[in-house]
Amino acid sequence: MKDKISSGSPAAGRSLASAPWWLVLAVLAVAAGIVFNKYRRSRVSATNSETGLKHEVTAASLFAPTISNKAPAPGPAPKGMVWIPGGEFSMGCVAPSEGTCTMATMRSVMDSQPVHRVYVDGFWMDETDVTNDEFEKFVDATGYKTLAEITPTGKQFPNAPPGNLVAGSMVFTPTKEPVALDDYYQWWRYVPGANWRHPTGPDSDIKGKGNVPVVQIAYADALAYAKWAGKRLPTEAEWEFAARGGLSGKTFAWGDELRPGGKWMANIFEGEFPVKDTGADGFASIAPVAKFPPNGYGLYDMAGNVWQWCSDWYRPDAYAQLKLSEPIRNPQGPTASFDSDSDQPQRVQRGGSFLCTDEYCTRYMIGTRGKGDVDTASNHLGFRCVKDSE
Repeated sequence: MKDKISSGSPAAGRSLASAPWWLVLAVLAVAAGIVFNKYRRSRVSATNSETGLKHEVTAASLFAPTISNKAPAPGPAPKGMVWIPGGEFSMGCVAPSEGTCTMATMRSVMDSQPVHRVYVDGFWMDETDVTNDEFEKFVDATGYKTLAEITPTGKQFPNAPPGNLVAGSMVFTPTKEPVALDDYYQWWRYVPGANWRHPTGPDSDIKGKGNVPVVQIAYADALAYAKWAGKRLPTEAEWEFAARGGLSGKTFAWGDELRPGGKWMANIFEGEFPVKDTGADGFASIAPVAKFPPNGYGLYDMAGNVWQWCSDWYRPDAYAQLKLSEPIRNPQGPTASFDSDSDQPQRVQRGGSFLCTDEYCTRYMIGTRGKGDVDTASNHLGFRCVKDSE
């Protein structure tokens, strides 16, 4: 089962001399980002001798402007979907120069560099995450059972005691007091009976929560729904292009301020993690879809609330490879998964969740990447679909 539920941590005590080459590249990329941001903060004000007006001299941005395709949508929008025009953009993330630049932030951007140019064709995308109501229609029509509803077998887990072979899934469980944030097993536990109908265990249900994102969805579950709906899962590049909403190089899907004008723009964790979410943004757990403003393309909840599956295999060095051949057109991701922290195949997850916080995981920042074992679900993991133009 999944060994990195939300973000993952760099291995302790590993020197650069013994580190794999991709980790060295990632560390160097982060260092370059730090230097860049320090330079950006130290802007030089000059005075024009003729006009007396001040102007600023800044470092050249790592992010070139997004060049969106100008062609209109190919036809009426499928129900619940919006047109994403596609085009060329700068993909990736650097630590912001102010505000959320914490150690958690620095960890969050390590596999999101270097920034590189990518082109994607236009496509349709669900304006919200798939909801409980929508997933229930799929299950009613097909009789599908999610991985969390199927009892694991001894053949799958030969070393597991028979008593542990019980259908269930991973559930976030707040700690009673502050803890060191170096062992996620302190706040994640395997709960028998947890699944999409019972997100936090047998005593929970989704009654009256039809407009809440469906969670406890493993990768195969998301694929099965997408196929039934005549759709597919987005590539990581498509997801990021859509999430940016036409903006370039911004920290968040809506701009550079976490709370512009004091307004909450996403459902994230406030308070001391993992003890208690104060619910300052209006929600102390998962929120119904579309409770926060949409981005520039009309997409809701592209940051926070629930993680979203992408079709790409996860590799921490994927961007270093793409940088060598930029701009790359419609990248499909690596041919296989690799992560030194896990021996299980992993796919990319994007967007962060209601559990993301600048104390531990700031992956509600646009451009940051998540990862997850393909056979594992949790109560903060869902998905949305895309559809090719006809």
